[in-house]
Amino acid sequence: MAGRIPKDFIDDLIARTDIVELVDSRVKLKKAGKNYQACCPFHSEKSPSFTVSQDKQFYHCFGCGAHGNAISFLLEYDRLEFPDAIEELARFHGLEVPREEGGKPGPTREQKAQIADDYELMEKAARFFAHQLKNHPQKDKPVEYLKNRGLSGEVVKAFGIGYAPPEWDGVFKTFGSTPEKQQQLLDLKLVTENDNRRRYDFFRDRIMFPIRDKRGRVIGFGGRVLEDGGPKYLNSPETRIFHKGHELYGFFQAKQASRKLTRLLIVEGYMDVVALAQYGIDYAVASLGTSTTPEHVQMLFRAAPEIICCYDGDRAGREAAWRALENALPFLKDGVQMKFLFLPDGEDPDTLVRQTGKEQFEVLLDDDAVPLSKFFFDNLLQKHDVGNSEGKASLVKEAQEYIDSIKADNLAQLLQEELRKRTKGSSYKADILNDLKKASERQKSPTVDNKKLNAASMSPVRKLLRLLMLHPSLAKKNSEINPQVLDPNLIKGLDVLINMHQFCLSKDSLNTGHILEHFRGEPEAKFLHKLLQIDHDADDIRPDKLYRDSFNRLIEQQLKARYAQLVAKGDTMNAEEKREFMILTQTKATYSAE
Repeated sequence: MAGRIPKDFIDDLIARTDIVELVDSRVKLKKAGKNYQACCPFHSEKSPSFTVSQDKQFYHCFGCGAHGNAISFLLEYDRLEFPDAIEELARFHGLEVPREEGGKPGPTREQKAQIADDYELMEKAARFFAHQLKNHPQKDKPVEYLKNRGLSGEVVKAFGIGYAPPEWDGVFKTFGSTPEKQQQLLDLKLVTENDNRRRYDFFRDRIMFPIRDKRGRVIGFGGRVLEDGGPKYLNSPETRIFHKGHELYGFFQAKQASRKLTRLLIVEGYMDVVALAQYGIDYAVASLGTSTTPEHVQMLFRAAPEIICCYDGDRAGREAAWRALENALPFLKDGVQMKFLFLPDGEDPDTLVRQTGKEQFEVLLDDDAVPLSKFFFDNLLQKHDVGNSEGKASLVKEAQEYIDSIKADNLAQLLQEELRKRTKGSSYKADILNDLKKASERQKSPTVDNKKLNAASMSPVRKLLRLLMLHPSLAKKNSEINPQVLDPNLIKGLDVLINMHQFCLSKDSLNTGHILEHFRGEPEAKFLHKLLQIDHDADDIRPDKLYRDSFNRLIEQQLKARYAQLVAKGDTMNAEEKREFMILTQTKATYSAE
C-alpha cells in the first residue's frame, strides 16, 4: 500500500481551493448576498436551501443538514473514497499527491500516464462491445437472448451491456494499431496469445458486462456464453488496474441510484444484479468470481447500514456465507447490520424476482433474512454438541476466538451473552476480563453530549467551539482569552475546546474548511458537525463580542462548579480549600443567578 498522504499537503489543498468554484463545476450556483446558493444536490427540493460560503470555504444545506468542506463535497457528490477525493482535488489544481515514507512508493508520472491510458482504452472497449450489440450482423442472437431474460433497453444501457462478436480479431483489429497498443491489449487481457504467439480476442461471442470501479471507470469485463460450450462465464484476469478481490459488480450503479443507500444486497452473478435492477431493486452487487473478501466487506459497511448476503441454500451456498461472515467479523461496527438470505433449491435472485416481483422479493428480504448472530450460532451448533461438557467447551473455544476479533463493543457483548445462554450460564475468566477491559476503554473514551442542540440553549463551551469553527481568527485576535487556564474536570467538553483553540492559534489564514479537515476522523468530529448544523448566520453578527461574552460565561460556570464541589466536601476541606471557599462565597452573587 502506498504511504500516507501528508497532512500538510491536505491543508495546502484546502487553502488553494475555492469551494465556490469547485461546487459550481458540478452544481450551478447563484450569488445570494455574500454567499452562493442552489437547490441541494443531496436531497430533493424546489426552492434553494443549499448555501456555499466563500469566506468560510464551507457548504451547508438548511433542509437536510448536509455540510462540509471541499473534500467533504467530493466524498458525497462524486461518491469517492478519501484518497480518491484527494487525488481528484489535486488534479483540479494540477498537483501530484505526495506520499510519506514508510509505505510502498506511489506510482511515477509515467506509471500514472499509463494507468490513465489503460482506463481510456477499457472505456473504448466497452463502447465497442455496446456498439456491436446494436450493429453487428449477428446482433439478433444476443439481442434475443437479452429479451428472453426479460431485460429492457433501458437497463441494458444503464449497465453498458454489450456483445463480443464471434470473430477472432474484432478487438485486436480495432485497437491494436501499433505494437505498443497490441502489448497494452495483452496487458489488459482484452487480447490473448497462444504458444505460437498468435494473438486473438480474449472474449468472443459473449454477452459483455463491463465492470466499473467505485469511480465508474471500466476496469474489466465479464462475458456470458450464449450457447452451451466453454465456461458459462469468462471474467477478465487480474491486471494492473483490475483486482477482483477489491471490486464489486454493480457497486458504482447502486451508488448512482441512491445518494444515501440504506441497504446493499450481495448476490452471486452479473445477471442477478441486472435482473434485480430491472425490477427496481437497484441496490444489488456481486463479487467477481471470488468469495466476499475483507476489502469487499469494508466497502459495503462504509456504503450502507444494512448488508444482506444472498446465497443458494445448498452446502456450497452456506459455506460461502460462512466465509463472508468470517471476513466480516473484524470489520463489524455498531449500527451496521449483516444478514443472510438462503434461497430455495433451484432458485436464484434472477428467477425469483421474475416470479414474485419487487414487493414480494423485498418482503422476503425483510422477513426471511437471518441476522448474523443467529447464523453464527446456528452454524457453530451444527459442529458442537452442547448436550455434554466437552461439546460446550469446544463451542466456547471456537466462538470466543471469533468474538474476540470483533471490534464493535455492543455486538461483541451481545454475542458473549448469547454464548453464555447457549452453554447454560457457563462462566469463564476470559469473559470477565474482556468485559472489564471494554468497560475501562469506554470510560477513557471522550464523552460528548450528543443530545439535540439549539442556538438558544447552547452552553458556553459549545458556543465557543462553534464560533472558533466559523471564525478561527478569533483565537489570535483575542489573545487574552485562554481556555487552558480553566479546569477540564469542572467543565464538560473543555478538553475539546482547548484542542480547537490551540489549532486555531497554530496556523494563519484558517477557515471552516480547514477546521473540519483537521478534526476529520477524530472522536469529537460528529459532535462538531452537529454544532455546525444550527443556523450560523446569527454568529456572524459581532462574533468578537459573542466570543468574549461566552468565555466570561465559561469562567462563571467554572466558579459555580468549584463552589458546589467545595460545598460537597464540607468539613473535609483543607486549609487552602477553606480559603478558596471563603473567596468564592464572597463573590458568589456574581454567578449564583446563572
